[in-house]
Amino acid sequence: MTEPVELTTDLHSRAEVLPRVTRLGRTSAQATSAPAPVAPVLSAIGLFTVLLGASLPLIDFFIVNVALPAISSDLHASAAVLELVVAGYGVAYAVLLVLGGRIGDTFGRRRLFLAGMAAFGLTSLACGLAPNAWTLVGARVAQGAAAALMMPQVLATIHSATRGKRHAKALSLYGATAGLSMVAGQILGGVLVAANIAGTDWRAVFLVNVPVALVGLVLAVRTVPETRSAHPTPIDGPGTALLAVSLVTLLAPLTEGRAAGWPVWTWVSLAIFPFAAYSFYAVERRADRAGRTPLVPPSLFELPGMRRALPMVLPFSIGFGGFMFVIAVALQEGLHYGPVAAGLALAPMAAAFFVASLGGPRLIGRYGSRVVTVGGLLQAAGVAVLAVTVARDWSNLTVLDLVPGVTLAGFGQGLQLPLLMRLVLTGVPAERAGVGSGVMVTAQQSALALGVATLGTLFLSLAPSHGMRDALVTVLVVQLAAVVVTALMSLRLTAMD
Repeated sequence: MTEPVELTTDLHSRAEVLPRVTRLGRTSAQATSAPAPVAPVLSAIGLFTVLLGASLPLIDFFIVNVALPAISSDLHASAAVLELVVAGYGVAYAVLLVLGGRIGDTFGRRRLFLAGMAAFGLTSLACGLAPNAWTLVGARVAQGAAAALMMPQVLATIHSATRGKRHAKALSLYGATAGLSMVAGQILGGVLVAANIAGTDWRAVFLVNVPVALVGLVLAVRTVPETRSAHPTPIDGPGTALLAVSLVTLLAPLTEGRAAGWPVWTWVSLAIFPFAAYSFYAVERRADRAGRTPLVPPSLFELPGMRRALPMVLPFSIGFGGFMFVIAVALQEGLHYGPVAAGLALAPMAAAFFVASLGGPRLIGRYGSRVVTVGGLLQAAGVAVLAVTVARDWSNLTVLDLVPGVTLAGFGQGLQLPLLMRLVLTGVPAERAGVGSGVMVTAQQSALALGVATLGTLFLSLAPSHGMRDALVTVLVVQLAAVVVTALMSLRLTAMD
């Protein structure tokens, strides 16, 4: 009597290949379990590919900083136009990021990643071949739009195609890539401008993207799995338009106001911003409560990671974006460093960030979110050391004098950013991975652009009357305040441990 039982058990264990044996002993085709869909898996090479895609937009946000003097000289661009070269990219990128995430959720993230990578390569070529300053501005806006198609797919793919420890490791590597790319952009920019490869001068900072994009396309076709939302939703037209108006009315006047002499349009734009922002929130909240899926669902911010960690990304990124822009201008215009020296001055920061980001996951596993607080304190100490160094002997300041401050600050940043990005996405469902990653990257990118606009404007306004040294020290003190705010906010993360 044991044999039939053993047979039935065996058949049940192989239900994927044999019909199910029912309790009455009959077979039923309808009872046969359909094969479960295979979850997409992101291989190591696939992860490298999407991280390569993630690095390009961030590198190109900062790579221009050390190339601005050469662009000004070659294209006879005014200060206002040069700021548009920076801001046009940043604003287009920030405005379209969430929309890019939503489109990827609907039509496939791999497909959008490929389209964004191809468009980024083409627009980079257009930037590198620009015959005049205004053509360069237009190409930079298009390049920012291409980056907005590609970037949200990276985090969404990681979120949907990795699990468990691999998921945590992939997010940590993403955070490390983001931080390194922001620093490496200025270092690479300085080296490329100085190298003047085949007489390309500043154009090389854009042309270098073309072969990288081609390699990325080849790798992505072979290694990046297709993922999309199980429940795609239509594009939120009103939300998209109001988000664009909100970001443009804030970032455009802050970026262009000083160079343009603060004309009337800048004040009108700033006056419109709070109304546009409130209208955006009201429209999104109404859609969310009605059961629709808005561009930025307010309910998303009820998730612990979004509620606690995302607000910390804002002061961190404002200070970081402003510092990177200001230090490039101060070293080149104030101390007459060449582009290579101005870029390499930040090499210790990049190295320290890399080391900290590698050790961060292990420290987090042992000490939890307290690592973020310690990172904030270390960064604050580094910025303070840098401010004292600049104030003490500005006229004789060398690259070696900057090493202690930038190294300490970079190590502190490396302990913070990767974990913050990981925490922001904690609990975001896989089907909302695109919108979740789009919201996070939009917040980060908007804050970086806001940092360039506010701290950059503060520095450039003070420099003519107070001198480069005092202007730089003032900006470092403001950044120090932002770092302290971030460190204090990190105390709220203990509830997530």
